[in-house]
Amino acid sequence: MVKVEFLGPIQKEALELEIADLNELAAILQKDEEVNEWLESCAVAVNDTLVASLECPLKDGDKISLLPPVCGG
Repeated sequence: MVKVEFLGPIQKEALELEIADLNELAAILQKDEEVNEWLESCAVAVNDTLVASLECPLKDGDKISLLPPVCGG
């Protein structure tokens, strides 16, 4: 089981899912209207390390974070 957390302005509770890679997560989140609008612009971290490939394998206990772009001053 992996934990998926949504940071910043994405107003969604964390999920716990049985998935093998980020491709499976993307397929699940594309069906969620609340999150789908953010998918194109979010960075993704697995265990606090940014990843670039949806082929990233996941293991039990991993933490996935969706990081939307933010503006600051």
